[in-house]
Amino acid sequence: MSETTPSTRDDTVYLYDFRRPTALAREHSRVLELAFETFARQWGTQLTANVRVFSQVECDRVSVHTYDEYAASLPSTTAMVLCQIGDIIPKGVIQFPTGAALSWVNSMLGGTREVGETDRTFTPLEAALVRKIMDDAIEDLRYSMGPLLPESITVDGIQYNSQFAQAAATSELMIVAAFSIRIGDVNTKATLALPATVILPKLGEANPTLPAGDAPALLTVQLAQTPVDVSARFTPVPVRPGVILRLQVGDVLPIPHPVHRPLDIAVGDHVVGAAAIGASGSRLAVSVINPEDQK
Repeated sequence: MSETTPSTRDDTVYLYDFRRPTALAREHSRVLELAFETFARQWGTQLTANVRVFSQVECDRVSVHTYDEYAASLPSTTAMVLCQIGDIIPKGVIQFPTGAALSWVNSMLGGTREVGETDRTFTPLEAALVRKIMDDAIEDLRYSMGPLLPESITVDGIQYNSQFAQAAATSELMIVAAFSIRIGDVNTKATLALPATVILPKLGEANPTLPAGDAPALLTVQLAQTPVDVSARFTPVPVRPGVILRLQVGDVLPIPHPVHRPLDIAVGDHVVGAAAIGASGSRLAVSVINPEDQK
């Protein structure tokens, strides 16, 4: 008996609140996933250029939470880059561990040793370098979101306490994307939260959902545009396997199809009409006819 290969699938369990089901339609979720996956690739490229170490960013999931739920899920001490989006009051948030940011700065400055102290605020120089990384990330975000994020977005400041950072009202819905960042041999997690009031209206315009009552008409239109194989065929002739096995070049199989009878127009095994043999230029063709006219 051969050994079984251990499963590599993600067995992480996420709590589901049945009192407040997911607010995003499946089509809208897919649009957001594609946008955030594009952002992850762009951000990884920018981190590689800034930190000078090969970096890779992957989008793990996209979900909707209130700001209070989002803030409660974060570590008490972490780097939260608040982003001003146009003139609206709720802000966007890019969150990552302070230790990860300090290792980025260490690499940018040519350091090779591991960063010792992690849970602390940034010095002015460190904050300036982190802000430079975030400015590049925001440019990637605007490119990736396209029409979903038409408003200008800029870095407003950096907070270090997830419970005291006032990015939005506690009940404000936020679209939260979780990312896995790998820089060299170091793995870390990051999140991006954007106010749903900014994204959802544009999301409906980019990929509008249709009412369920339109399903029959849409199905009819889709079926009418689906290509199918159509054949014009003679009356089939039953032949025994022994005859087929003895067939040779030059043999004749008589077809029990009267000369005056039109051909059958068939789609699969279903006869849908009748046709007479004709020509279209140099090609053989059939002309659809009324079979009653041939009687």
